[in-house]
Amino acid sequence: MEATATMDRAEPADDPLYGASHEIADAAEALVDCWNRAGQNSSPRLSALQVRALVAVRRVPGANLSRLAEMVGASVPAASRLCDRLEAAGFLRRDRAATDRREIGLSLTKDGADALLALSERRAEDLRDVLRHLSDEERDLLLAGLRAFTRAARPQDGTRPDRAPRP
Repeated sequence: MEATATMDRAEPADDPLYGASHEIADAAEALVDCWNRAGQNSSPRLSALQVRALVAVRRVPGANLSRLAEMVGASVPAASRLCDRLEAAGFLRRDRAATDRREIGLSLTKDGADALLALSERRAEDLRDVLRHLSDEERDLLLAGLRAFTRAARPQDGTRPDRAPRP
C-alpha cells in the first residue's frame, strides 16, 4: 500500500463531498501555513490576532470595542488589551464618536495601514513563490476554483451558507 501525505479516511458511502472536503481542508492548511510564515517574516512582526484586529478596523472604520471583539472572536477586555498594544505601537487610534461622546471608535493610523500593506505584499510574494511551481493551466484552474469557493462562501446577500444538518 502506498503512503500518502494525508491520512487515509473512510469515506461514508452516502456523502459524495466527504473526500473533497478533506482535500480542501488539507490545501487550506498549506495555504494558512504559507500565509502565517509571511506574517512571521515581515516587519513589523504582528501576531495573527493583531493582524485580524487591524484588518477588522480597516474593514469597519469607527467600529467600537464591542464590535471589534465580536469580529476577532475575543472578549471585550481582551480586545481592549489588544487595542492598548496596537495603540502603543502606533497602529491604532481610539477616537470619540461625533454622535455619542461616550462611544469610542477605532481607526487605523498611517503606520497601521502601512504595516498591513507591507504584510499583504510579503504574503503575495510568498504566494507567488508557490504559484511558480504550478503550470499555467494549474494556476488557471486553482483561481477558477477559489473564485467559485469565495462566491459560495460569501453570497451577495451577505448571508453565510447554512450548515448542513448533522445526522
